[in-house]
Amino acid sequence: MASSKRERESREARTRLQAHAARQDVHRHDVTRRRRDNLIAVGGIVVVAALAVLVQTVYFTAGPGAPTPEPSVSASEQTGIGVPDPTFAENRAWNAEMVINGIPLGIELDGAAAPQAASAFLADIEDEYYSGTTCHRLSVDEGFQLLQCGSVDGTGASDPSFLYGPVENAPADGIYPAGTIAIARASGDAFSNGHQFFIVFGDSSIPDDAAGGYTVVGHVTSGLDDLVSGVADAGLDPDQLNGDGTGAPAIPVTIESVVLLD
Repeated sequence: MASSKRERESREARTRLQAHAARQDVHRHDVTRRRRDNLIAVGGIVVVAALAVLVQTVYFTAGPGAPTPEPSVSASEQTGIGVPDPTFAENRAWNAEMVINGIPLGIELDGAAAPQAASAFLADIEDEYYSGTTCHRLSVDEGFQLLQCGSVDGTGASDPSFLYGPVENAPADGIYPAGTIAIARASGDAFSNGHQFFIVFGDSSIPDDAAGGYTVVGHVTSGLDDLVSGVADAGLDPDQLNGDGTGAPAIPVTIESVVLLD
């Protein structure tokens, strides 16, 4: 009798243990499933968020929402102030005649190698800007021989309403052959090109500065020797010398006219 009771109690204990173990398995399964479901849900949210960011990025950078490109301030400054577009020079050579102190000079402007400078120079010719202006600066030193012209007031001051850059067609070696016509600018400022230019009447070495060299816009094709004998040989005015060895010409020098020939 006692033995039967113990066996029954033992069976009941095993049943309780098995039931408890079964409940534990169910609980562990539920916990695992919930953890898996949570991870899947979080992953889905992350994927959806990433796709949303990607779609917005594409829409606002390359798609319909992308802003219309507008020229920056620096870009407009590079085009210049008061000068025509570089295409004005038509990417070709232009022939003209410049008369200085009664001396006719044949000149050629290079619209291919220096389109912005040539366009600016052509605009000045068409506007008859140069007629009546003076050549205010002369250098006759060996290796540095030039005549600078085109100042708005005859003193070499710049014209803030007519500026452009950067430097175009500057010689890599700093050598400017006789007959070179180059654009004057302020030291170290590649965007200070303007009306003023200089004519080189003897092979000259002009070192680059922080902005580089000087824009070669063209060259003299005839009359250079007459300019030397009629203007340069007269020398500098001893009362108007600059600290760099240049100075005002000893005789007044005036551009009487510049006329396009083609």
